[in-house]
Amino acid sequence: MYIIDAHAHLWLRQNGKVDGRDVFPVGNGKSNFGGSVRQMMPPYMTDDANLAERFLANMDYAQVSAAVITQEEIDGNQDDYLLTVRQKWPDRFRICSLYEENKPFRTEGFDGIKLCAGRLPTADLTRHAEVFERAAKEGKFISIDLADGDLQTGSLEEMIRQYPDLRIAVGHFGMVTRPGWLEQIRLARYPNVFIESGGITWLFNEQFYPYPDAVRAVREAADICGMDKLMWGSDYPRTMVEITYKMSYDFLLKSKELTVAEKEAFLAGNAVKFYAFDSLHTCEAIPNML
Repeated sequence: MYIIDAHAHLWLRQNGKVDGRDVFPVGNGKSNFGGSVRQMMPPYMTDDANLAERFLANMDYAQVSAAVITQEEIDGNQDDYLLTVRQKWPDRFRICSLYEENKPFRTEGFDGIKLCAGRLPTADLTRHAEVFERAAKEGKFISIDLADGDLQTGSLEEMIRQYPDLRIAVGHFGMVTRPGWLEQIRLARYPNVFIESGGITWLFNEQFYPYPDAVRAVREAADICGMDKLMWGSDYPRTMVEITYKMSYDFLLKSKELTVAEKEAFLAGNAVKFYAFDSLHTCEAIPNML
């Protein structure tokens, strides 16, 4: 069974913003997050760099063939670094440029464009039509993390209708633990809209592994839009402060609530279609000391 991660992050050095305040590393995987210190990465990432080489080691060990590198405003714009990653490992990565309100954004060399929609000062996505139009024209996909609930689903639906051939991946599984999350899932009833689960282990972190309610949420979403519209994502490396990379999908693989065919679609098959992977790297299974 192949596995593709539809939502991961990389950065050379974190230099972002949250609510107008700086986000920057302070050592041993910790960051100053707008005035408070947070464990942003596992503490063994002592250099504060979230590099592709380290992620590839995790991917190979967990037998993840490929990953989609999205971005976040809290990490700062990583366009230049991600271009080098894409050029060095073209079969392992798809990359997104970062769209920020009132700033120029890039498309050349990128596979998609990331909108941290919930962080945009102007929440109405029809006011950001330029990015949707350009992505549609150039054959890029849109990776988008919406504000909680249905705050932005109406304006995104308008963009979907205007650009029916544009591929759109809604992240964080519609902010599944927040009220109104199913309104985001319902957008995947449109042919080119998919849902990816990056951050689902964070959202169900209080319950923790093996996240039975997260599995039930996948089942509920599939009943609405079909399992063929759902994709797995890890939200690496932030979610790795609590679990291993393999654990971020292992709970799905071991679940008895999903069929083998559904697991294959959710963990890779749907992502192959959406992100247009030509071929997938085969990871050798390496037995560990346990």
